[in-house]
Amino acid sequence: MNVLITGGCGFLGSNLAAHGLSKGYSVTVFDNLSRIGAIENLKWLNSLGDINFVHGDVRNSYEVNEIFKIKHFHGVFHLAAQVAMTTSIHNPRKDFEINAGGTFNVLEAIRLFSPDTPLIYSSTNKVYGDLDQYEYEEREKRYFCPSFPNGFTENTPLSFHSPYGVSKGAADQYVLDFDRMFNIKTIVFRHSSMFGGRQFATYDQGWVGWFCMCALNQFKHGASKKFTISGNGKQVRDILHSDDMVALYYFMLDNIDLAHGEAYNIGGGVDNSLSLLELFDILNKELNICLKYQKLPFRESDQKIFIADIKKIARLGWSPKIDKLTGIHNMLAWLQSK
Repeated sequence: MNVLITGGCGFLGSNLAAHGLSKGYSVTVFDNLSRIGAIENLKWLNSLGDINFVHGDVRNSYEVNEIFKIKHFHGVFHLAAQVAMTTSIHNPRKDFEINAGGTFNVLEAIRLFSPDTPLIYSSTNKVYGDLDQYEYEEREKRYFCPSFPNGFTENTPLSFHSPYGVSKGAADQYVLDFDRMFNIKTIVFRHSSMFGGRQFATYDQGWVGWFCMCALNQFKHGASKKFTISGNGKQVRDILHSDDMVALYYFMLDNIDLAHGEAYNIGGGVDNSLSLLELFDILNKELNICLKYQKLPFRESDQKIFIADIKKIARLGWSPKIDKLTGIHNMLAWLQSK
């Protein structure tokens, strides 16, 4: 099996590539290496096996086209993206060119040169906007939405907020429409939060990994390594470990004929949901510390809650296997091993 992974040196991409290598697949990784940790992940992948690395950018249609002219792929995992909402506000043009334009380039290359190649796209819960049309209860350590106690379904109205939400939302809809109009088999995953090994998190992307790093800094150096949070810490997301994510992508590629043309909300589900404050409780217990931090104002366009209702994807036979406590324990172990 030949697999192409755009953004293949990122967190999810490198995990997907490593799994493909372990199965004996031919894996092509396409990445511009601009992301923090991408070079380290490429070195790691090269240590695992014979990977085909292409240094390129999805914004360059010529570079994208050449990949599909040279080799036929049994599947594409399209992950290359600008991933931070805050960055999109600072530089909306770049955000648009990567997320919307880059996705179009990949789809068009498949249409022109490899129309039987299916594509699975990594979208985001931000296509649903701020979700501020719903009522929320503020509890001791988290927000709660009485209208959606089991999470938000795919029937939640689309509402693109922030440049990031708009660019990813446009790409999301292009991916679905290429299935509808051009018979390219595509799937959209609208992700909640993911975490795990090979995640080089930053302050504005990869919040579980970021706060695990902050906690380890305080564990090693004391309260002098105080960090900041945005808002009151009661914002809630459901979290999904990278091992479960990898299993999902390859499972859906194997079952593309049953699943294509659809969008699926992807996350750990309500049982694996956490607020920042609840994450800190877990980290305090794991490391036997008491985290010290300062509060900043809420970030623009920050959802109080996003929990993915995963019943639609579960009906196809996939569900998370790694619970949040095990995942966070493993995340800490990986960070400490670096």
